[in-house]
Amino acid sequence: MPIIAKMLQQYAEHNNLLSFEGTMETIIPGVYFHRATKSSPRQPLIYNSGIIVVGQGHKIIHFPEHQIKYGEGDYLVLGVPVPLECEAFTDNNLPVMGIAIDINPAMLHKLVNQMMQYQPLSVSSANIGAVQSAKLDCAMEQVTCRLLRVLNNPLEAEVFGEDIVKELVYRVLCGPQGHTLIGLAMHDGHYARIARTLATMHQDYANPITVEGLAEAVNMSVSSFHRAFRQVTFESPLQYLKKVRLAKAKELITTAGSKANEAAFKVGYTSASQFSREFKRHFNKTPSEIQL
Repeated sequence: MPIIAKMLQQYAEHNNLLSFEGTMETIIPGVYFHRATKSSPRQPLIYNSGIIVVGQGHKIIHFPEHQIKYGEGDYLVLGVPVPLECEAFTDNNLPVMGIAIDINPAMLHKLVNQMMQYQPLSVSSANIGAVQSAKLDCAMEQVTCRLLRVLNNPLEAEVFGEDIVKELVYRVLCGPQGHTLIGLAMHDGHYARIARTLATMHQDYANPITVEGLAEAVNMSVSSFHRAFRQVTFESPLQYLKKVRLAKAKELITTAGSKANEAAFKVGYTSASQFSREFKRHFNKTPSEIQL
């Protein structure tokens, strides 16, 4: 068994998680453990920004014009939250397992500024996508193992956890997908501007939102904004907003017990019938069917 898979299994055993299904935050804030014993079919969901390290199993992310496959020994870098379609697969009947790490913006900016004192860092917006994958190198594997090791010791997690997470982000910055995170720290770059836009959309999705207003807020022309937005998210702004609203509505229906009409209006729809049509088209189920 590969070392990271072995350590994830030890974490599950140590914390009585051998029957756990899903994603949960660990004792280190912003670090999450994921486990799934069954493969899951292709389905729409929203991936949050961060770093995902896979120890066991594999997944395929589907985009309109390409796919990203990642699994054991890979890590995924997501600079911004992205609505996408994903399917997961167990390998050799072993559960899918991995960890996800949130990226603290203040820590990221400090790291990038420190690195720029020793070497020039530049990044072209044309080379940045919202989702990138890479193979774990030796340094990334070692820091991931240290992180998993301290997760089993509350004292060590408190003493060393933040520093290990910081090193992990640094290793990603130094790696082949580091430009995705460097782009976030470049405040005036198109990528960083779109990232700020997405933060606004995820916070204000229930309110009226226009492309013109979003472009103006980040000091871009509508045409440049539209082009940069699609380059980063693979979606138009309005399509992205619709997927965010539908995902939030599904969450309200399945976890809060909201009725379809109530969920529709809470996420910003003004027409219940339009909401039902778009919900069925997106999830391949009606709101009432997912309540069952």
